[in-house]
Amino acid sequence: MADVAAADAGGAAGVSGVSGVAIVTGAARGIGAATVIGLRRAGWTVVAVDACADAPGLPYALGTRAQLEAVAAATGAEAVVADATDVDAMAAVVDAAETRHGGLDAFVAGAGVIAGGVPLWEMPREQERAVLSVCLDGVLVGARVAIPALLRRPEPRRGRFLALASTAAARGLPLLAAYCAAKAGVVGVVRALAVELRGTGVSANAVSPGSTRTAILDETARLYGLPSAESFASQQPLERLLDPEEVAALLVWLAGPESSALTGAAVPVDGGLSV
Repeated sequence: MADVAAADAGGAAGVSGVSGVAIVTGAARGIGAATVIGLRRAGWTVVAVDACADAPGLPYALGTRAQLEAVAAATGAEAVVADATDVDAMAAVVDAAETRHGGLDAFVAGAGVIAGGVPLWEMPREQERAVLSVCLDGVLVGARVAIPALLRRPEPRRGRFLALASTAAARGLPLLAAYCAAKAGVVGVVRALAVELRGTGVSANAVSPGSTRTAILDETARLYGLPSAESFASQQPLERLLDPEEVAALLVWLAGPESSALTGAAVPVDGGLSV
């Protein structure tokens, strides 16, 4: 999980200058929270967004308001409770960011859930829709509301639209068909956006994590009947799980000016799982 305590010790106080304004969804815990921490340390103004509510039909707990507020308190980010799949709610988040902070420079679509554990034809429809809604519709909604704001920055602009995909986008994972479909869709969306944004100064990229210490991986282990998430470590050539901070480091880099030559990519940070 993201190290909120470490952020409290050296996070907001260590910010030197402002790199831009970013919105991060799925920010209460895991990779989303780690991305908020990483962006704040890099000098960004960050709006940390999470629904802070469990999803109907999913048998595990999602991020909470207390977790989101802890991330915000430790980093100096602004905490906003909003559903990443709700167009009106997310449009309001973007509008507020532009009003309060003068504009938007990066959007990180990090909200995600998982379900499965049975063949697709046996998967409850409610769970299938929850996975597709949060993992894919959340990215589509983010693009719909954030990209116009990124384009409102004056030229020469340096906007970044970023989304969390997964190695599941390229691998057939048994009993996780809906999740694989959603993450493959994220990669497709990002590729199309990169072409649609041609010549604007705004890029679109995805990050594809491997097995990372998150609540999603814990739930995946449960779905597969494994004793713990550590069981996945041996699948990766690094022979260990990734920490959320390692994935967040790539997202922070992609949000910055050094990534200016990259768009339409799904960059693996997976301990070699996709090899």
